[in-house]
Amino acid sequence: MQIREYLKKNKILCDGAFGTYYAAKGGSGLPELANIQNPDMVQNIHEEYMQAGARLIRTNTFATNTIALSCDREAVAKNIKAACQAARRASQKTEDTIYIAGDIGPLPELRTMEAEDIYEEYRFLCDTFIAEGVSLLLFETFANIEGIEQVICDVKEKNPEVFIAVQFCLNQHGYTETGLSAKRLLETVSKIKEIEAVGFNCGVGPGHLYRIMQHLEFPKDKYISALPNASYPKNIQDRLVFMENMDYFLQKMQDISKLGIALLGGCCGTNPHYIEKLKQNMALVKTDKENVPMHYDKEVCSQEAAHGFLSRKPAGEKLIAVELAPPPNADFEKIMDSANILKNCNVDILTFPDSPSGRTRADSILMAVKVANEVKMEVMPHICCRDKNAIAIRSQLLGAHINGIKNLLIITGDPVPMTARQDIKSVFNYEAVGMMNMVREMNKEQFMGNEMVYGGALNYNRVNLEVEIERMRKKIAAGAEFFMTQPLFSEKDVAILRYVKSQVDTKIICGVMPLISLKNATFMKNEMTGINVPEDMLARYRADMTREEGEAVGVSIVREVMKMTEDFVDGYYFSIPFNRVYLLEDMLAK
Repeated sequence: MQIREYLKKNKILCDGAFGTYYAAKGGSGLPELANIQNPDMVQNIHEEYMQAGARLIRTNTFATNTIALSCDREAVAKNIKAACQAARRASQKTEDTIYIAGDIGPLPELRTMEAEDIYEEYRFLCDTFIAEGVSLLLFETFANIEGIEQVICDVKEKNPEVFIAVQFCLNQHGYTETGLSAKRLLETVSKIKEIEAVGFNCGVGPGHLYRIMQHLEFPKDKYISALPNASYPKNIQDRLVFMENMDYFLQKMQDISKLGIALLGGCCGTNPHYIEKLKQNMALVKTDKENVPMHYDKEVCSQEAAHGFLSRKPAGEKLIAVELAPPPNADFEKIMDSANILKNCNVDILTFPDSPSGRTRADSILMAVKVANEVKMEVMPHICCRDKNAIAIRSQLLGAHINGIKNLLIITGDPVPMTARQDIKSVFNYEAVGMMNMVREMNKEQFMGNEMVYGGALNYNRVNLEVEIERMRKKIAAGAEFFMTQPLFSEKDVAILRYVKSQVDTKIICGVMPLISLKNATFMKNEMTGINVPEDMLARYRADMTREEGEAVGVSIVREVMKMTEDFVDGYYFSIPFNRVYLLEDMLAK
């Protein structure tokens, strides 16, 4: 009986974890290597799960790909073949019908791979499984559908009989590491007819997964799966160990099952004893009542188009943003003085960097709150992904919203300086697109009617400009409403920015900076990544210039850049060295 027919009337019990159980049984190294090196052990684990009651077993291939195994495709194909043979031999030891799922995990270097290479790798894995006679493909522990959607559609077109399931990995709050919520993922998958089953595995224990799933509306034409971890691991003698909690796991899985879940099993920390417990204590026959999941009301989207600082100026009038760098110490007098000067300079928003160059400065959100409260100006802190994990970032954003912060510039963030990396570790739970997705979900689920407005950085100096343009489109899809650039100084950079604007329909706020001396200009040319100061511009400064002369050259250069860009940019982002904000009046003079 095909799995589709079986699922019409029955729930199906899947196996539990392979990797953690393999390690508990004394296996070492990557479990996937055992397909070749110790196939009997792989087969025995499958047999144990089947004897416990599992009717769907996943091949031992979660990390079988050319990147994780550091090998060529021929070796990967050999590994997949060995894994399928081990699963098939195990399935022949029972008279029960066993469904074998070709297990495919996320590629470990997705962020640095080209889209075409990602597609080709996943397509190769799928084709190899199908050539081995596998008719069920399971993509599990994914953070989003990007990178596999086209593969799934193409594989299904060529092999319509193949059953395809996708499972996402959530944190305790119901978000993936790329910032997408469980709700949004289900909405996305509901539109992909080629995917027949969708659900969640890994990341969270059964209690948190139940709390997340009980508030979801499931796609009506998809089977839903739930394979949580046994619990959360503890660090014991430098090893991550999952504590035994079978009774609790069973209780929560019974609750999950009643939400209408069709495929049930376990992930990290579970073993055949967990599956046996589920088999003995759970009804695996569907009822109409169990097939009706709980859900909350559908969202009602805000009808406002432009909001936040973007709505401060009439259409066609340039937005003005000025950056004020938070102090590296507790002395805030200079930044407050600058903010008070700018209050009367037709400035739409003040922006506050988040420890640029990986060097500590006062917190951008707290600095923005202080300025907003005391100077009564609209503010926008920069939020980078470098220093905080997903929990801290969400907490920070909730606090920012409570304190009236409604504008954000979301960036990946500069790396920690090389000399400090022994003692200071970057986090990077997200990169910019992932964090934008997270804020987008918070806007829909928590800030509705009073949403945060956010934008991103535009790196017009990227070697492959088309990659940057594609990244901009991803940010726009994640909710970005504007882009800010590094300061421009040359006609060449203006031409590049003009081209970008012609390719992407979005607001671009052009960076400008008055270089106020030869020393300042030389430093920016040689020390600041992503900023191009051409030689002919450097030649306009002299070492013996007075302060006023240097400032006058800097102002004139900014005015020239503004003249070259006024026909296509939507505003200007002023970075003014050493808080000399009094120069703004001359730069904006008609």
